[in-house]
Amino acid sequence: MTTATLDERVGRKGLADRLVARPELGSVLGAVVVLLFFSVLTDQFLTPLGVATWLDDSATLGIMAVAVALLMIGGEFDLSAGVLTASTALVTAILATKLGWNTWLAVLASLVFALAVGALNGWLVMRTGLPSFIVTLGTFLALQGLNLGVTRLVTGSVQVSGMRAADGYESAGFVFASTVDIGGTSFQISIVWWIGAAAVASWLLMRTRFGNWIFAVGGAAPSARAVGVPVMRTKILLFMTTAFAAWLVGTINILRFTTVQANQGIGLEFQFIIAAVIGGCLLTGGFGSAIGAAIGALIFGMARQGIVFARWDSDWFQLFLGVMLLAAVLVNNTFRRRAERVRK
Repeated sequence: MTTATLDERVGRKGLADRLVARPELGSVLGAVVVLLFFSVLTDQFLTPLGVATWLDDSATLGIMAVAVALLMIGGEFDLSAGVLTASTALVTAILATKLGWNTWLAVLASLVFALAVGALNGWLVMRTGLPSFIVTLGTFLALQGLNLGVTRLVTGSVQVSGMRAADGYESAGFVFASTVDIGGTSFQISIVWWIGAAAVASWLLMRTRFGNWIFAVGGAAPSARAVGVPVMRTKILLFMTTAFAAWLVGTINILRFTTVQANQGIGLEFQFIIAAVIGGCLLTGGFGSAIGAAIGALIFGMARQGIVFARWDSDWFQLFLGVMLLAAVLVNNTFRRRAERVRK
């Protein structure tokens, strides 16, 4: 009896060990530091309007960061994710404003387009064996050219506008671009989509067989294949998940702002990756957290708007990004090694 009790105590992990094993711990600590810093620095930061502003800034970035985090945990990258947000918005806008489609049909068509791009990315990566960095860089360039070329061809400019006059705009706008009034302050519905995306992705990652497959293919794809994990299907679905998130963000943007530029989204893919890394994802795959990626996006939003509230030069935000990225990589590697020791 005494021996059994002793063994049980030896096997029990302490609170500190359990916390260190969580990939998102670093991002949580970072978010607290940023929140406290700007709360002390400026009076606007924690006002209802201030909170609504930095949550709004974080929301669409957070939706993408969560999807990109799942892909990175699966061992891949998608450099076309940023420009795809513009592509889907352009598809919706051109179909609705130039061809007279109902907004809901245009949104559905842009979803099909996005999923096709995601499936193509995944299929090419798996069939060719080329790094996803190279494949999706090609997709990025192709979409960038397609956005500019088709938009100029159809509209004679690099902009599509006039969504408000499209049939079905009101109902679609209510779902994707409305606001929620809380205590007299308007909060964008995109915040709800962001929270929902983080919750679903976290459940998928931590509570389902597919989540186990994601970690397996990111950690060691040959070993995962050897034990029966459908590596090709898993990775294609992950690329399609990123494309779905790009469609959602593109739809939110076009219905909220009712206009889209053909060159939008360029460069955002790096922000998505940085937010995921700040949230605990490793560049090598097999380790990370969807909730952590959402918190990484929150740090982005708080820092970007905090700098505005403090009336600093916006160039300081780039310095912040660089410092946060380097710090996140170092912290994540440290936590991963500690987590591996805890699990042994």
